[in-house]
Amino acid sequence: MKRTALGLLLALTFSGAYAQTTAPARPKAAKSKALASRQTELPAIDALLREYTTANRVPGASALIMRDGKVIYRKAFGLDDVAAKTPLREDAILRIASQTKAIVSAGVMMLYDEGKFQLDDPISKYLPAFRTPKVLATFNPADSSYTTVPAKSEITIRQLLTHTSGIGYPGIGSQEARAIYAKAHIPSGIGTPGGKLRTSMDALGQLPLMHQPGEKFSYGLSIDVLGYLIEVLSGQPLDQFLRARLFEPLAMRDTYFFLPKEKQPRLAVLYTEDASKNTLKALNPFAAMGNINLEYPKLAGTYFSGGAGLSSTLDDYAAFLLMMLNEGQYNGKRLLKPATVRLMTSNQIGEVNQGLNKFGLGFSIVTTRGAAQSGLSEGSFEWGGIFGTTYWVDPKEKIVALLYTQKYPNSYGDLADKFKHLVRETVIESKAAQIK
Repeated sequence: MKRTALGLLLALTFSGAYAQTTAPARPKAAKSKALASRQTELPAIDALLREYTTANRVPGASALIMRDGKVIYRKAFGLDDVAAKTPLREDAILRIASQTKAIVSAGVMMLYDEGKFQLDDPISKYLPAFRTPKVLATFNPADSSYTTVPAKSEITIRQLLTHTSGIGYPGIGSQEARAIYAKAHIPSGIGTPGGKLRTSMDALGQLPLMHQPGEKFSYGLSIDVLGYLIEVLSGQPLDQFLRARLFEPLAMRDTYFFLPKEKQPRLAVLYTEDASKNTLKALNPFAAMGNINLEYPKLAGTYFSGGAGLSSTLDDYAAFLLMMLNEGQYNGKRLLKPATVRLMTSNQIGEVNQGLNKFGLGFSIVTTRGAAQSGLSEGSFEWGGIFGTTYWVDPKEKIVALLYTQKYPNSYGDLADKFKHLVRETVIESKAAQIK
């Protein structure tokens, strides 16, 4: 995931980096009818995305910017398939990985609005496997054995939403979490088509926490646990609940855990890089975690990972973020209460820190210190996905912005930082200058 990460990819080999010299004809992409458009020329952002894609730092990059509820910028640059020299479409479907978390968090809070639970309820009230949690005390790396001590308190739903539960991550978590979860066959949620969420989450509930609940921010499988909570409280599989309660009302027609066949050709190719920073088609960057099929969105899967399983488009995710910007309302439909959105987008971790920022219920919240580094306004909420997708919402400036690539690891991750600064310079500050 972004700064904290979530991990994926190794290599196949194309010989060196491919630089596109002549742009092939770009397929036209249909814009979502739900998103109003007021296109603006932003040549500095064009130049940035063209620079990174022409040099094949990332094969393709697409971006969408909204201001005051209208799309002012929506373009794709570079290639989807380097070998075939196929341009990246504006409506390409991409693996959004940890961007799944905010959507599932919103689903949880819809049930909160219905009075199904309180934020400080222990999760064991609804998921008995998490009753009487234990915390890791000692760990032996030679055989992954460990000892535990009783947790000082039960895990709450609020702690799961804020990643302060003590639950870690397979693959990209701490050494202890990686080993203990691997031994128990707990999946990361990426490339996990088989099995059931309930089976894995019940098994996770028997394993030690990496620290005392509420003690610190630890990125992990907390939102996968909440995906299971949604299933229990709603009586529906997670995919069905999200489709009925979020995707259909928001006209998110291209967002799925597993894509229907007619949409599979639009799934963007995934890339990685070699030691010389040459871009390569990804094969299995999670080799250490087992055999992961990176074409997992095309499989007929049954495992609905609330933390990392979705694929989506710029337009679909922008509709979700616009709903959050509008305090829970979209095209006249009320999905979340305004007070609930304010809870989700304000500090919920107190004096605990998440880097330079705080964390709400599903989103990182930009602080004064974070704003000084990132160029975002204080109070903006944001996150992203491991494969090179990022987004933020700036309530002060009424901006929704997304930048999507499909490459990990990526030595040129500074693209996202440069994009953020250019949005501030070309959209926010230039408009302020015009008003003066």
